[in-house]
Amino acid sequence: MYGERLAKKLARSAIALGSNMGESLEILEASLEILEKTAGISLEAKSSWYKTKPMGPPQPDYLNGCVILEVEMSPQALLATLLATEQRFGRVRQLHWGPRTLDLDLLLYDDLILDQPNLQIPHPGMQERGFVLVPLAEIAPTWIHPVSEQTIESLLKGIDCSDVQLYYSR
Repeated sequence: MYGERLAKKLARSAIALGSNMGESLEILEASLEILEKTAGISLEAKSSWYKTKPMGPPQPDYLNGCVILEVEMSPQALLATLLATEQRFGRVRQLHWGPRTLDLDLLLYDDLILDQPNLQIPHPGMQERGFVLVPLAEIAPTWIHPVSEQTIESLLKGIDCSDVQLYYSR
């Protein structure tokens, strides 16, 4: 019922993208093309791409970025769309924080706070991750994190971003 109510209105959503396997830039750009062609999704803004150091086990550096989408679907439906897009690019979930061809994370959905077994909004830990906040602040600096009640720009000022380097600017 809650999802049906949300699906009837346009919602603003922030998505983080990352890749460190294969032709990462091409994979990231192609995934955005797929999302843009998906019914109920329109692209509002996209950040530059950033080269970042990985979390977790030893692996290649990542390319990361963020987009703002306007969606006419529930958070669960959006998550399903993101997971299906990851699978189209060969995403296999074997190792926690391991390398991946494509990672699409639902960060924010309007000002919603949601805690379900398969989906937490805002994305847990996003406020501590430079590879998320740097590109998100580029395109949505005044968006207010619904738990901390701070802007993305303000959250960014409180963390070390030395491992986040501009890779490709739009």
